[in-house]
Amino acid sequence: MRTARARLIRALVGLALLAVAVAPGALARPGHGHGHGKHKANGGEQSPLVIGHRGASGYLPEHTLRSYRLAIRLGADYVEPDLVATKDGHLIARHEPNITNTTDVADHPEFADRFKEDVLVDGNPEDGWFASDFTLKEIRTLRAVQTFPERSHKFDGKFKIPTFEEVIKLVQHQSRARHRTIGIYPETKHPTYHEQLGLPLEGRLVAALDKAGWDSAQDPVFIQSFEQSNLQQLNQMTDVRLVQLVDAFDVLPDGTLAYEPPFDRPYDWTVSGDPVLEARTFAFFATDAGLAEISTYADGIGPWKRYIVSTEAVDLNGDGTVGDENGDGAINEADRRLLPPTDLIDRAHEHGLVIHTWTFRNEQSRLASDYGGDPINEYLQFYELGIDGVFSDFPDTAVEAREVFAGG
Repeated sequence: MRTARARLIRALVGLALLAVAVAPGALARPGHGHGHGKHKANGGEQSPLVIGHRGASGYLPEHTLRSYRLAIRLGADYVEPDLVATKDGHLIARHEPNITNTTDVADHPEFADRFKEDVLVDGNPEDGWFASDFTLKEIRTLRAVQTFPERSHKFDGKFKIPTFEEVIKLVQHQSRARHRTIGIYPETKHPTYHEQLGLPLEGRLVAALDKAGWDSAQDPVFIQSFEQSNLQQLNQMTDVRLVQLVDAFDVLPDGTLAYEPPFDRPYDWTVSGDPVLEARTFAFFATDAGLAEISTYADGIGPWKRYIVSTEAVDLNGDGTVGDENGDGAINEADRRLLPPTDLIDRAHEHGLVIHTWTFRNEQSRLASDYGGDPINEYLQFYELGIDGVFSDFPDTAVEAREVFAGG
């Protein structure tokens, strides 16, 4: 089965170069706001959902129409566009406002003078080129690149940067062509940062969804954000489902989570001036009080998977030291051991919330030692724990694991 699937994947990726690309502030409104505490395990949708993380980003450059299309062909139920704003107010699909590592902008001498140093994004200084300094016309001259050095760079410089409207058109076209509902799962990237630039995301996002006919909790849409006030505002603007993302900085050797800026708390809390919010970290969202608070404005929670199953660094090979346990010359997830799962999934459900977790990847270096190098085993663990959805760079693997889980 996997040999045949591997041949299919190679064929689909090969066809990506030949396929025809798809062409290319709202105010709060009365009557909006969610009825919460109604967890339905994704309603009538597939469960667990498979969400193509930035498309099929394990195979093709992320956040491109080709990557989203491939994710759909590989069975994804939803595709995830991260959204940032251009200088002239268009929403485009990029992982970060800083487009240095996701595009070939550095190869464009006409934009050399746009390079900036020490630009603060959520209080963190960054160097590079930023989407908000480019018009959409200028963005259209750039091409996407693979961001992971160990993945294929065969398609670097081949695919354009899509607008949010173009992603919506692709999803709706593919839904009709494939006779199945395919959803969209946009993330508002750094909403406070965009607000400070005078380029707020919320109205533009809701307007695009409204134009597509998506404005209810029954529509195939989830909006996600790491910030809270952004979701609370969206809760008054639209009835589509909302998901509170939950981050952390790293996993300590004993498996506990570390919280350091800018991954310590939602940035809107950091700049809120509210001592209660400033004293919190993302960990608050994983408490019962935090889940109850989320349920007042959102429909789900999207924690990093280490909130559900963490790992610890131990002496697996018995040499008396802790480090490179498998002898491959690197220290990574493959050298760590799983800890017992938490009860976060069950508690989220008790609060009426769906729970979708991230990010699942096939590379051996990103799989804890217990999985034996097989990414299917990681999916199966989370499916058995009752997860409602997974974000995957390799959606075909997530779909295959779901088939195994269902006994198919």
